[in-house]
Amino acid sequence: MVRSDFHRRKVLARRTLLSFGVGLLGAPFVGRRNFRLFAGAPSYSALTLDLVRESIVIDMMGLLSLNYRKVLEWQRNPASLQEADFQKLRDSGTTVFHQSFGFVEGDVYSTSLRDIHGWNAVIAAHPGKFLRIDSAHDVARVKTERKIGIVIGQQNSQHFRTVEDVDRFYALGQRVSQLTYNDNRLGGGSSGRNNIGLSAYGASVVARMNKLGMAVDVSHCSDRTTFDAIEASSKPVLATHSNCRALVANARCKSDETIRKMADKGGVMGITLVRSFVRPGGSASMEDALNHVDHVAAIAGIEHVGLGTDVDLDGRDRAAPPLRYDLDGVCYRQKIFDFTEGMVRRGYSRENIVLVLGKNFQRALAEIWAA
Repeated sequence: MVRSDFHRRKVLARRTLLSFGVGLLGAPFVGRRNFRLFAGAPSYSALTLDLVRESIVIDMMGLLSLNYRKVLEWQRNPASLQEADFQKLRDSGTTVFHQSFGFVEGDVYSTSLRDIHGWNAVIAAHPGKFLRIDSAHDVARVKTERKIGIVIGQQNSQHFRTVEDVDRFYALGQRVSQLTYNDNRLGGGSSGRNNIGLSAYGASVVARMNKLGMAVDVSHCSDRTTFDAIEASSKPVLATHSNCRALVANARCKSDETIRKMADKGGVMGITLVRSFVRPGGSASMEDALNHVDHVAAIAGIEHVGLGTDVDLDGRDRAAPPLRYDLDGVCYRQKIFDFTEGMVRRGYSRENIVLVLGKNFQRALAEIWAA
């Protein structure tokens, strides 16, 4: 019986590694309950590996790379995206990346247009690897087709020079738009001093986004603009990457009142792993990030929390410690596994972990994108 059980778990480990496309059958088998995906990396429970393998994992601020020079090269010359680049994305456990930069200076319209055309070129050049996510149907099928899903977004809606521009960018594949990065003609940013509300023009943009099926993102919005947008929207509003102000007194984090209002409309908040939004000072770990999951679940319900890590698979810090942006002890290429293992440790049910890993955002996006 013991030998049979050992064999079953070893087969599970082998199948799990194959299912991620890791191809590391020589990776060390750790004990009888834990497995390593990479040599020298942390070990994970079979339950964690199973949950990530089976879930449609959606990172609503999941960046394929923070190396903008590399991204520009991919966009100009899609063939420069190598098999190793794609395999790194596959190995991360993330099914759908919301790829979104915040362009705030110069000709934002032209820069945003170039960026979206660039991502479309990358996706078109690698049809066997990537799928542009345009609809709820695409989210449902990307896992079965063993591709990486890319949701095209922008972190600043300044590129909407007119309401008609919302239609143009929607036609190009944009499905999420953060209303403000800093203060702009639509409303206020969280860094603004005057807590500006949603403008009349901003309200008209929200209405057109609702009509077309483009998600309204308020992650960087001021409190007043956030409240106004939730009130103005006929569909769920998202905070794709934010944390709880009750735990970190930072204007980029959302108040309990905001989180509840967003949840009342069916919205979801993605928890970010950026250090200053996870803990106000001192050490900051994945456990501290999970405290934000606990808090949203407690005040608004587990159905309204997800992932919006706001970091790529290499982390933001390139220099030696002390860390400025990244969390202590996190291997960023395995951040999804670290996050999932933490939820398992905290006793979250299998069903609730699946909700947080992607099902909550999948539900909200289906409602938003519906005609």
